[in-house]
Amino acid sequence: MLYSLTPIPGAIAEMYAQVTLSGQVTLADRYGMKAALLCDHLEEEDYRCIDRLLYGLRRGRLSLSCELSHCPCRSRS
Repeated sequence: MLYSLTPIPGAIAEMYAQVTLSGQVTLADRYGMKAALLCDHLEEEDYRCIDRLLYGLRRGRLSLSCELSHCPCRSRS
């Protein structure tokens, strides 16, 4: 049985926005990019977002994080 991967519309753009704000590419982001690249129907804008993220990693503007996802850990008073 083969499974098809269908990316959620806008998911790559949302990931791009979150990564550029935090400066870190999490484990979930990496798996999301991998799944999107394995998909056959990716929009040109999504390819460009992934290219920009990979370029940022190569240039040192972004860093890899071992965290599973971005977690706004704010302490509650």
